[in-house]
Amino acid sequence: MTSTYRLGVDIGGTFTDIVLLREDGVVFSKKILSTPDDYSRAIEDGVAQLLAETTIEPGDIVEFGHGTTVATNTIIERKGVESALITTKGFRDVLELGRYRVPRLYDLAWRKPDPLVERRLRFEADERMNARGEPIKPLLLETIDAAAEAIAMSGVTSVAICFLHSYANGDHERQAAERLRRRLPDLSISISSDLSPQLQEYERTSTTVVNAYLRPIIDRYVESLQQRMKTLDIGAPLKIMQSSGSMMPGRTAADQPIYIIESGPAAGVVGAREISTARDIGDVIVFDMGGTTAKASIVADGAFSMMPETEVGGGAALGGHRLIKGAGYIVQAPTIDIAEVGAGGGSIAHLDDAGGLRVGPRSAGASPGPACYGRGGEDATVTDANLLLGYLNPDRLVGGELEIRQDLANDAISRLGDSLGLDSTETAFGIHQLANSSMLRALKSVTIERGFDPASFTLFAIGGNGGVHGWGMAEALDIRRIVIPPVSGLFSALGLLFVDVEREAVRAYYKPLADIDPTDLAEEVRKTRALVGEMLASDGFEDERAHDVQVFLGLKYQGQMESLTAPLPTGEIDNAAIADVAEAFGAEHERAFGYRSDREPLQVVFIKAVGRAASERNRVPDGVNRGDARETPTSEPRRAYFGPEFGWRNAEVFTSRSDLVVRREGPAIVEEYDCTTVIPPRWAGQCDDWGNIVLTR
Repeated sequence: MTSTYRLGVDIGGTFTDIVLLREDGVVFSKKILSTPDDYSRAIEDGVAQLLAETTIEPGDIVEFGHGTTVATNTIIERKGVESALITTKGFRDVLELGRYRVPRLYDLAWRKPDPLVERRLRFEADERMNARGEPIKPLLLETIDAAAEAIAMSGVTSVAICFLHSYANGDHERQAAERLRRRLPDLSISISSDLSPQLQEYERTSTTVVNAYLRPIIDRYVESLQQRMKTLDIGAPLKIMQSSGSMMPGRTAADQPIYIIESGPAAGVVGAREISTARDIGDVIVFDMGGTTAKASIVADGAFSMMPETEVGGGAALGGHRLIKGAGYIVQAPTIDIAEVGAGGGSIAHLDDAGGLRVGPRSAGASPGPACYGRGGEDATVTDANLLLGYLNPDRLVGGELEIRQDLANDAISRLGDSLGLDSTETAFGIHQLANSSMLRALKSVTIERGFDPASFTLFAIGGNGGVHGWGMAEALDIRRIVIPPVSGLFSALGLLFVDVEREAVRAYYKPLADIDPTDLAEEVRKTRALVGEMLASDGFEDERAHDVQVFLGLKYQGQMESLTAPLPTGEIDNAAIADVAEAFGAEHERAFGYRSDREPLQVVFIKAVGRAASERNRVPDGVNRGDARETPTSEPRRAYFGPEFGWRNAEVFTSRSDLVVRREGPAIVEEYDCTTVIPPRWAGQCDDWGNIVLTR
């Protein structure tokens, strides 16, 4: 019987990670430098090489899961398409007004990021709805015709339509979109009532504009990627990870790219949740350190924290403090709560204006890369420092496929050290520690700033550099256990294969909870469930019996700006079910903000239905084992530096997790194809029966 495989591909700023997962849990993997000029090129090259190395037939690949940073990078780099906005008369400048929130309260030089749509390309439609969705003034189509003429003359290829109160009734938006399509059939059109039928005018406008700004770029990327897979005779349908931690068809992601802003980081968190639940590991802090950035999130009680919206671009992502708002562009799309900082293996060490040592957020990326890559990079990076400290093997990085020049790393570190009056070892360890300090901001952001004690968690370290820096994170936060999962350096690519396709439908429902008629609510819930069923059917999942649909209410205390979601109990919708929702909201509010009030009246804002297409196979295997024979004979012990307390020590080197079937005391180093795990003094490591390396202090 022919084996079947699932393909997972995750794009990072430095490397593109590729895994093939057989149904029995055997994994074949490939790590290749990313190609920022066209990310799909590295995917095609890497998949082709992996198929050639394993002799796996393309026709045996039945799924293709993808995590991508293309959407995020497009906004950060301001490389989206020039877009237009059509909005209700009198609301042309809502993007300029934005929110009255700034990330740096006392910085008089700080400026809001420039709107993604210039004022000359923001047009007004003469129409008006009230908050109940009742037309006050019909849409004057002549104003849409005038906007279409101006858009045609400007050469703009994408437009956002966002009218006042269209969350309650989107008829005017749909009329405007249809009128534009007749006059400009090639125009890409995004309308807010399809994307985000929710309250908050600025947030909804920003979300629609971001979608318009990204849509042609992501559409071309998805088309290019599917064509490249077709060239390799891979016919498996493309599915892309959503920011919420589930999959969506590639075609849908191209139409609604706002849902894949945090696509890549989400996959690692989802994988961590599945393994920590299956192995009864308990609550975990997910620490994902790659080549360009480091991310942190938590999984508590088997669930990750969700944010109803996210900010992207304008410097929003790399501060590590998700509670500080106002730095980027708002996107009303459910997103796993992930804190991110600009610290990774490629982060450049430099001197600031005062002559102090700094690390990141600027990165050497994949090209030219760290100095030791020998590709023209001359700046010292975190990878160069780790190489000099003895943590990395110059002959075996990426299984020896990536040539490493230790002499170039030494030169880069020495030049920086000379400027500081430090020797190479002090400089390298300083770079390592400063990277740790930067990444600790992200870990504290999702724990201490949320009211959690990090010492009560297990650190789940993933990414190519997670195993090298994990012990430093753990010691700083008094964490006693670290888990390094199998194929840790490509874990986000593996996590893509652990989840199903999921779609979400939202309908505005603005009423005080105390005034809700259960019969009326039941009818609105029925309509919302039907809407998400239609979405899944359009994605090819037509059997309603295979749809697992959960319904939530968005609630807030009256007077609050932002809402939280609470699950609506299954079964009959009656007063008891409504009371259960109120209790669930109170518990969630206390968990998120540290308090609740049972006296404040509650306001319902929306109804949300989340539908999941039931899988035909077990998503998470009983264990993961490598199928590619990249392991090499055990090396001689190598000297590594563990700080002033321990200095240079001989570290035993292992090249297979099977060497850790028995408990191994540190200092020791485990070298694998995709990652390196450092076991420092005072720590010990042992492999469990699922394949995780478990470090204990």
